[in-house]
This record gives sequence, C-alpha cells and structure tokens, in this order.
Amino acid sequence: QLQASGGGLVQAGSSLRLSCAASGRTFSSFVMGWFRQAPGKDREFVSAINWGITYYADSVKGRFTISRDNAKNTVYLQMNSLKPEDTAVYYCAASTSRSRVRIGDSYEYWGQGTRVTVSS
Repeated sequence: QLQASGGGLVQAGSSLRLSCAASGRTFSSFVMGWFRQAPGKDREFVSAINWGITYYADSVKGRFTISRDNAKNTVYLQMNSLKPEDTAVYYCAASTSRSRVRIGDSYEYWGQGTRVTVSS
C-alpha cells in the first residue's frame, strides 16, 4: 500500500515536499514514480527513481527532485519554484518494470493521490 502526502495550496515560486510512504511490503527494489493529473487532463509522468537513477519530465527538470529512503520505505518529491501549471493531484506508484519507468500502465501499485494547488 502506498500513502501519498504533503500536498497543499501554495503561491507560485514556493516549494513543497511530497512523501509516499509504503506499507505492507518492502518497495526498495521497485521503481518508484510520481505522476500527476490536472483537471481535465490526462495523467502524466513527473519523475521516477530506479535504484540511484532518476528520471524527470522536461516540464519539471531542474525544479523537482525525487529521492528515496529505503530504511523508511518512503519516496519523496521535492518541488521547488512551483508554477500554476504544476497544479494537479499527484500520485505515487511502484513498478517492477525497469524499462518503462515513464509509462503509468507499467506500475502495479498506486497511492491515493495528494492535491497540489499553485496560485499565481
């Protein structure tokens, strides 16, 4: 089970850190990803971490940082310089597929989502 938290309402330029706590099993060997879905839009890939290799969508590269603490079974998404277009529900997910980290359908486990709203 994955539990995402840390969302909220912030102003443009602010920072937030999302957390995704896993329970029920160890996800240290899984690829962990973050996806988001804005109102009226399809879900999109944000970031993923595969062991020590990180992946980012072009839209967040340089502003977001993904990390994981395997001892805490938790993955984080540090989001800096937030923009109104970052407004979305953010979901964390876990996958055993290491070759399709940007593809949502390859993730077997999903959290419930945490809402991020960035005002201009």
